[in-house]
Amino acid sequence: MEINVGDILVLKKEHPCGEKRWEVLRTGADIRIKCVGCSHQVFAPRKKIEKSVKEIIKKEANE
Repeated sequence: MEINVGDILVLKKEHPCGEKRWEVLRTGADIRIKCVGCSHQVFAPRKKIEKSVKEIIKKEANE
């Protein structure tokens, strides 16, 4: 699964704030993501995040 910095991940479960979309801040063996709704940040292993991804909204190349 190709996940890049700036992409928006739509996860299967929603965050307690009610949002399902997370922005990717850092990639590698571990991935740092930020909740679009409340800006809470989470640092988790790539494998765990890949299992919970429902959809990837790619960052625009022009931005």
